[in-house]
Amino acid sequence: MTGQTTRGAAPLRYRAGPRRQAFAALLDGLRADGGAHVVTGEPGGGRTAFLEFAARAFRAGPVWHVRAEPARSPQPLGGLRTLLRTARHAGRVPGDGTAEEVLVDVLRAASARSPLLVCVDDAHLWDAASRAVLGRVAARVNTADDVHRVGLLVTVPGHRPVEGEWAALPVLRLAPLTPGDAAGLLHDRIDGAVDPAVRDELVAEAQGNPALLLALAHRLSPAQLRGDHVLPRPLADAGTLAAVAGGCPSGRRPCGADLLLLVAAAMRATGEQEAEAALVRRAADGPGGGGEGAPPGPSGPPRAPELLAVPGDRLRFRSPLLGRAVYAGAPSERRRAAHRSLAAAHPAPHGVPALLHRSWAAPGPDAVLAAELEAAAADPASGTPPALRRAARVRAAELTPDDALRARRYTAAAELALLAGHPAEALRLLDTAGSRPAPAPVRGRAELLRGRVLLADGPVDDARESFLLAAGLLAGPGPKSALTDAAVLGAADAAWAAGDRQGCLRALTHGTHESPDVPARAALTGTLDLRAAGAGPAGPREAAVREVPEGPPALRDGAPAQPSVPPPALLRDHRDGMRAVLLGRFDLATAPLTRVVDRGRPAAEPERLLRSAAAALMLGDVGAARRAGARALASARTLGATALEPRALEYLAYAELRSGRHQLARTHAEEGLRAAHRTGQRNTAAHHHAVLALTASIEGTRPRVAEHATAALTTARRHGLAQAELLAQWAQARADLGEGRPEEAADRLGPLVRPGARRGHFAVWMLAVPCFVEAAALAGRPEDARTVVEDFALWAGCGADPQACAQLLRCRALLATPEAADELYLRALDRHDETSGDFERARTELLHGKWLRRRRRLREARVRLGEALVDFERCGAQPWARQAAAELRAGGVAPGGPGAGGPRRSGARDLSLLTPQQLRIARCVAEGATNREVALSLSVSTRTVDYHLRNVFATLGVRSRVELVRLVEQAEKTGARL
Repeated sequence: MTGQTTRGAAPLRYRAGPRRQAFAALLDGLRADGGAHVVTGEPGGGRTAFLEFAARAFRAGPVWHVRAEPARSPQPLGGLRTLLRTARHAGRVPGDGTAEEVLVDVLRAASARSPLLVCVDDAHLWDAASRAVLGRVAARVNTADDVHRVGLLVTVPGHRPVEGEWAALPVLRLAPLTPGDAAGLLHDRIDGAVDPAVRDELVAEAQGNPALLLALAHRLSPAQLRGDHVLPRPLADAGTLAAVAGGCPSGRRPCGADLLLLVAAAMRATGEQEAEAALVRRAADGPGGGGEGAPPGPSGPPRAPELLAVPGDRLRFRSPLLGRAVYAGAPSERRRAAHRSLAAAHPAPHGVPALLHRSWAAPGPDAVLAAELEAAAADPASGTPPALRRAARVRAAELTPDDALRARRYTAAAELALLAGHPAEALRLLDTAGSRPAPAPVRGRAELLRGRVLLADGPVDDARESFLLAAGLLAGPGPKSALTDAAVLGAADAAWAAGDRQGCLRALTHGTHESPDVPARAALTGTLDLRAAGAGPAGPREAAVREVPEGPPALRDGAPAQPSVPPPALLRDHRDGMRAVLLGRFDLATAPLTRVVDRGRPAAEPERLLRSAAAALMLGDVGAARRAGARALASARTLGATALEPRALEYLAYAELRSGRHQLARTHAEEGLRAAHRTGQRNTAAHHHAVLALTASIEGTRPRVAEHATAALTTARRHGLAQAELLAQWAQARADLGEGRPEEAADRLGPLVRPGARRGHFAVWMLAVPCFVEAAALAGRPEDARTVVEDFALWAGCGADPQACAQLLRCRALLATPEAADELYLRALDRHDETSGDFERARTELLHGKWLRRRRRLREARVRLGEALVDFERCGAQPWARQAAAELRAGGVAPGGPGAGGPRRSGARDLSLLTPQQLRIARCVAEGATNREVALSLSVSTRTVDYHLRNVFATLGVRSRVELVRLVEQAEKTGARL
């Protein structure tokens, strides 16, 4: 093991973030003050790439970049001569002890006019004399002792301690790449498309090591990179690991290699980066152990090889890559011997770690040992971590000679992998389970799990087919099992996500003699859509009984022989309630769904709590939904059910939106988005993106609306997520409306909410109706909205949305005659008082205030608009607050505060001459609006706009719209408030 930099590793392009900021701060210090630093990291960790980055970024003066030359390094002072040649020093290097002064003189001369950066890569490969000279000079550079404005960066490998001539220098340890940076490196360096699943697996296998990441990618064929062919197993083989590590690691004593292998084998059985020193010592001292090279006993000094660190009573490799290379590169017999020694030395011979060591020492299938592993992994009292439980399940399956039993055990391991947030691993295990013949129930359980994976991270139509196949395989001659109900509900959930109402009904009647046909009246009016959308903006999947069986029974009873499901009665109630909702029989839906909610209150399992939250959302009980979602999140975290966290956060986010608390919804969605990315749930991530787009459309951050809406739409269109697609488009339209562009909002929403083939998701479209009605009315097209208002009335009558009744009255007011509108607005405000949520109330206040001002009832308008401004500011809806402030100015009031745009600044002198109404018109014209569009936006006549615009031109001394646009833009740049 030389530690020499692996040649051919790609240069890193450090992306913006804390890592790059730290590097930039270091380089700034070197430019300004000089100094010396040791740069270290594991083999392939990017030491050379960092020096190349530093050399490119250092523009204050010359850069000397020196790489070790192993052929020259053994020669006395060979490394120093290489450095001096780079500096173009023609003199010879004396061997009389004055070489240090020669190098110092060269550095002084080079840095006399400008700062100098010296980069020495792999300095540990230099000869001892050169290292000593460079170390002494580095110390003088670091203390600015007669050597100024010189920066010195020296790289050494991090798999050994930094000692000797470098020990006194500050050390920069290069951390592993983050998953995002690693994915970016693949994108930069690999020609052609890389399948997202393949990319994620490469990133996970590389563990942040850039050289290993690229070596793994270059090992694959283009077809494998695209995901068309199966990847090799193991992905990181011994040859690849050894090549990146720079050789075969070993200890310096004869027994060192045995000790390194024992530590690597011990780490494999714990799933951690450390091993218990006492266990390794006992294994080394036992038969076949490593003898004198063993780690210390409780009272002895550390005698571990230098590749190992000894933190307390633990042992770990200084480089995780080397630990993997040690294990992968050892002959199979030596690996089995190490595991036998560790199993014999383990204090708990029947625990999972000891059994794993025995299994890895076994030469072939062993039914008895497989049964012991399965039983130990299922023991709830063992306290075994989830990763080890999963490893034990996989190993038990590998040791099982019987095909059917092996398939069942692989399926159980896949469920654990899915629960832990590793869907790609779950799919690989399911593929392995299906490679041999197995009984129908075993194949049905495997297909049920596959449907769950696809529902969270794949085309939902494919997920529905997997669930239906599972339901057919699980259906037996006897009574229907809970697993069959779970598969049926999963198929209905997938159909719901795809916006296929008839498919949802067919799934719910799967295996029965009932007809899925929908009553004609309901089909025509859309009634059954509306109540079913109880998930509302909470609504994509939670209303659809998405809670397919989650979490292995090992979390409860220690016997995960099949995917866990809530009790059969709960599943039947949820199925019956959902079907009644879809059929428009809300009288029949309330009782079963209420029972689902009630059963969830005392539950501790996240699956039952999530199902309770879904039922509460369908009933419109957002308080119960929030409570159940919060408890489900806490339960999932406590039990290590990582895969359930993003879904629990999704319930919480939608429930908060339903209750009008969009800032809390944003908090939950941001956390849920991170959790969804960690656990490989792109579909769930799309729904969190949709929530974030909706909250951003309230807060007025247009770039964030576009960012999240685009992300949601990208996944939604690839995977058939009709719900997320409509929510994202609604967010974009609401952003248009908030920015005073009602025509754009109406054009965007019209096809989604009006009857016809293009109408959006059957359970979500009505949520966008209030925005569409407002946009159509403000755009001068009220006739476009009258039909959908009557449909919305049916939804409001269901009582599933606490805001709907007030929104309906507001919609009717927008379309009513002047004699009726005022009363409708007042009734809407009264209904708002019965619910929480400032935003919807403020929108009604704003529209009422506009209506009052247009009818010259200025005193009433000012009161109503002032209330709207306060409410918008309270909930952070800045574009809407600006609308309210502009309306107040148009009515002769000059509001202050953040909603009004803040105090005037210098640069607005000319615009300050305009009246409030003239300011409003000038701003609209500057945004490109025609006189007619300005008139529609301000609810005035075109003649009024012409009159004010002529006065604007005269007051500002401009003669064209182009000049006006330029003046307004200049004022905005200097902070003028329009």
